[in-house]
Amino acid sequence: MIDHTIFENKTAAYYTLGCKLNFAETSTIGKILEGQGIRKVRNGEKADICVINTCSVTELADKKCRQAIRRITRQNPGAFIVVTGCYAQLKPEEIAHIPDVDLVLGAEQKLNILDYLGDLHKQKNNGAIFTSQSKDIRTFSPSCSRGDRTRYFLKVQDGCDYYCTYCTIPFARGKSRNGSIAEMVKQAEEVAVSGGKEIVLTGVNIGDFGKSTGESFFDLVKALDHVEGIERYRISSIEPNLLTDEIIDYVATSRRFAPHFHIPLQSGSDEILRLMHRRYDTALFASKIKKIKTVIPDAFIGVDLIVGVRGETDQLFEEAFRFVSGLDISQLHVFTYSERPNTQALKINHIVDPREKHERCRKMLEISEKKIRKFYESQIGQIRPVLFEHPQKGSPMHGFTDNYIRIEKPYEKELVNTTCQILLGNFNETGDALTVKQIIE
Repeated sequence: MIDHTIFENKTAAYYTLGCKLNFAETSTIGKILEGQGIRKVRNGEKADICVINTCSVTELADKKCRQAIRRITRQNPGAFIVVTGCYAQLKPEEIAHIPDVDLVLGAEQKLNILDYLGDLHKQKNNGAIFTSQSKDIRTFSPSCSRGDRTRYFLKVQDGCDYYCTYCTIPFARGKSRNGSIAEMVKQAEEVAVSGGKEIVLTGVNIGDFGKSTGESFFDLVKALDHVEGIERYRISSIEPNLLTDEIIDYVATSRRFAPHFHIPLQSGSDEILRLMHRRYDTALFASKIKKIKTVIPDAFIGVDLIVGVRGETDQLFEEAFRFVSGLDISQLHVFTYSERPNTQALKINHIVDPREKHERCRKMLEISEKKIRKFYESQIGQIRPVLFEHPQKGSPMHGFTDNYIRIEKPYEKELVNTTCQILLGNFNETGDALTVKQIIE
């Protein structure tokens, strides 16, 4: 039995590293603590509890998590330090050895945080550290968050059954699972009631939605499209083999789903895709891009790439480089491969020199800069709907078109969280956004 009086007049600070899925889950933890009267700390105020939701997608992510934990403990002396997330699930012992960490929560324990905080309150003076990691992660915990921007992030799926050779996420997140369409629709309706206009569908492998409920991702898309009050949905990263033609065709005529796709390629070499145990080849990927551009010519397409993986010889990289260069896409998200413990990739011969990894990353980013510039240029003079966001203090106002063009204009308070038809102007001074030539009434 928890003595809830221990939470009276307490404050909490929240720190999230990594993906949008983590942000959604941190928001849920915040709501749980808020329900016990633990309010979010204000700027400049001391936090009684610090919750750090971590990432472990790369070795660099682990390093950033350790640095963040140490920085946060220094900034909040005497606070209860709670670490959860993928890094906490995979390497709890490493975190337990960081000074002043009080609680390490695994994937299935994070939403039971109150139980552990109750125990921690009794043991804090003894410097006790509690670790609780389940290796068989089966529960699905619905989460929906609103960041500093206008958009919300709705978690529709968790876990992954793919076990790509370079990836530890299935070990950190468990098997693929999801809530029901009815539950997702209900959360979308709650976002609409709260005034939210845009929702991003997030998960580890969202195209796999329905495995635990006998439904499908396409069914989810169609159901969400009928939620009144939501003006725009975006589909976050979806595997190319799960992005069906019927989904693409539906988005092309949808009332609310944005012409915006984020599709992981990971490599433009079929040999590397085979070594990665990916479930498609370059021919399938190219066909998906062609399909999108045929039915939605102005669609924004972002693509994930990993360079420098084991087995990526000079010849295979050049093959990948040529393939990626020829794709009609809008932007690349380039990651440098880092070796992860207990992955099958460690058995692959040919290790890429770190300096060569850096050079390959630079070359791919150069392609990305050219492609995004070309895409933005193609939209100048077009009329597109823009949802304006809350600006940072003293900064110009920003928003995004339905096809993910970043827009900048002088601040107008009445435009925040509203959608306007905009005649797109030229680039701003920094070249990272287009300006507003005219607001179309």
